Amino acid sequence: MAKHEFVVAVCGATGAVGREMLDTLERRNFPAKEVLALASARSKGKTVPFKDGNLIVDELTRDSFAGVDLALFSAGGETSKKFAPAAVAAGCVVVDNSNAWRMEPGVPLVVPEVNPDDLDGHKGIIANPNCSTIQMVVVLKPLHDAGKIKRVVVSTYQAVSGTGQKAIEELTAQVRAMFNMMEPEVKVYPYRIAFNCLPQIDVFLENGYTREEMKMVHETRKIMGDASIKVTATTVRVPVFYGHSESVNVETKTKITPEEARLILAKAPGVTVVDHPEKGLYPMPVFAAGEDDTFVGRIREDETIKNGLNLWIVADNIRKGAALNAVQIAETLIEKDLLRVPR
Repeated sequence: MAKHEFVVAVCGATGAVGREMLDTLERRNFPAKEVLALASARSKGKTVPFKDGNLIVDELTRDSFAGVDLALFSAGGETSKKFAPAAVAAGCVVVDNSNAWRMEPGVPLVVPEVNPDDLDGHKGIIANPNCSTIQMVVVLKPLHDAGKIKRVVVSTYQAVSGTGQKAIEELTAQVRAMFNMMEPEVKVYPYRIAFNCLPQIDVFLENGYTREEMKMVHETRKIMGDASIKVTATTVRVPVFYGHSESVNVETKTKITPEEARLILAKAPGVTVVDHPEKGLYPMPVFAAGEDDTFVGRIREDETIKNGLNLWIVADNIRKGAALNAVQIAETLIEKDLLRVPR
């Protein structure tokens, strides 16, 4: 990979994911000759850390992308809808972390370990999947290749950082208040999150599922390239700062034993198997936080069906679930010589 060639803009640079994107660009020595930090007008003039210094934040406008090769967006769906087309018109490739473009026909929805070839023929915008979907499909894809997945039942235990910096601050403040025998203030979530679990992430839809749950259904099928996979999800917000956990039940057409699954997943890119329950070793958010890999354990047979497996999957939702996956998409674009807007 050639070094110091590209001008990169991080849009939403002052948020939790935007800051992690900057850190990831630095950690992975991304070939950037210049990095721009962009955010809303109220953040203009602020600074964000990058390498040995700081970047001064500039206001994100439609004119921000002249001479920019790559824009990593993490500023919300409305902002992406407003500014991503302007970036593409200026010749800039967009990797967007919001849900604005994920199910848009013709927009690749990519996890590089799973479907890198979907980047071929992109039209300038690539969608970064939902954090809970990313860590699940990294584990499911090698199992699907081995035994053809028929059905997935997933329950998630999602950290507050998935909502953003304000949610992190609210959990901190609520815990502090409760330890001091004070009534916690509730702003970000509909109910207190400290010492609680909320079986609602995003809004409820007419079918009784939340939008987050249906994201996992539709995104999994699109990324895996198989509309026949049946997916049902229950997503839950838990009082954890970083790291999403998932209990996943998989039914396959061809039987895969737990031993075979461990061997398959041990060879899978971006996956670390931690599965020694007899020694008390299994994935947990506290160990996954700050790590790039997706961790899987508690691999065991579902004894109620013919070809079933139960899995426990954990990953840092801000890293692999957002910033890292976006940067990996950009790296894959470079490797494929696709970091350009087709004309």
